[in-house]
Amino acid sequence: MNTLPTTAPVAALAGHLSGDDLPAYVYDLTALADHAREIRAALPPDIELYYAAKANPAPPVLRSLAPYVTGYEVASGGELAHVREAVPQRPLAFGGPGKTEAELRRALELGAERFHVESEHELRLLASLAGDRPVDVLLRVNLPLTEAALGGAALAMGGRPSPFGLDPDRVEDCLPLLTPDGPLRLRGIHAHLASGLDAPAQTAVAARIADWTRALSARHGLDLTEVNVGGGMGVDYTRPGTRFDWKAYGEGLADVAGRHPGLTLRIEPGRALTAYCGWYVTEVLDLKHSRGEAFAVLRGGTHHLRTPAAKQHDHPFQVLPTADWDRDWPRPAARDEPVTLAGQLCTPKDVLARGVPVAELRAGDRVAFALAGAYAWNISHHDFLMHPKPGFHYLGG
Repeated sequence: MNTLPTTAPVAALAGHLSGDDLPAYVYDLTALADHAREIRAALPPDIELYYAAKANPAPPVLRSLAPYVTGYEVASGGELAHVREAVPQRPLAFGGPGKTEAELRRALELGAERFHVESEHELRLLASLAGDRPVDVLLRVNLPLTEAALGGAALAMGGRPSPFGLDPDRVEDCLPLLTPDGPLRLRGIHAHLASGLDAPAQTAVAARIADWTRALSARHGLDLTEVNVGGGMGVDYTRPGTRFDWKAYGEGLADVAGRHPGLTLRIEPGRALTAYCGWYVTEVLDLKHSRGEAFAVLRGGTHHLRTPAAKQHDHPFQVLPTADWDRDWPRPAARDEPVTLAGQLCTPKDVLARGVPVAELRAGDRVAFALAGAYAWNISHHDFLMHPKPGFHYLGG
């Protein structure tokens, strides 16, 4: 199977954990910092890099990224308070649909530097709460994109009917509520339109957003200075050894910025920053054959790692063989055949990988699922069946 091998520190820890210590999330913070440093180096210096905290809000992850990111994008009042505590004094951009009055008030109290406003109603609510305080706003716009542009997207948040952002023709309705002197000051446009795109597609989307913003600015004499083109850089779970081409994207953004002097470009990746630093390590509890097919039953499952169920894929994994077997009966095993890796839940949907060929997999062996550093534990239904929660280990940093 095409997988991403564990780093040496992760493999060493996985070998020392006892069965009762599993499952466990293991994060290599040194590898994360190296990856973030390479991304920052691939981007032009004047491109602002925000981390979308929703991908993985663990405080050690947030702190490891701090030297390499301009700030953090948060999408709820809970994320806002959590990130502000974990990395104090760092710039925060508050986005997300359906902001409550309490969340907006809290964001004002905690000094969020940017508000990504999704509707005219939200803008009016923010204005009513801001009072005389100056508040810097980016309007989120659902710009049209061709189906060809969206064809490679894993998720489409714009370019079609959507609960996210404003349709372009509704932006003008918001402009009377925004003045250069405040309290609500329009700084620019936010447009996160799709996720899972490669570098050329991402560059084309960024150019489309920047061109539209500059035209809006010129049409209304707004002097807009910021464009947030969102995140969504592709992470390919079927080819975990490949990564988004940050060098090509950086060159593309440099070209876009060169055509729009005075416009600051901002990106806000999440998954593409942290997915590669985490592994979900567990063990095979049982190995059985049913009607000619092999099934490995693992400690844990999709209530810990929901990603494969959410994205409908076979999650990449590495078998970590163990010699330990102190039973009085033969060790159940599968050899040179496809195996389905299932969890402990009482549902046939609790599958992390289906029919994946393995050379050998035995009860008692360890399995390390790669690309578990983003949208993994934090999106999972933890309490279903009330199994123990996994351990968490942060290495290096």
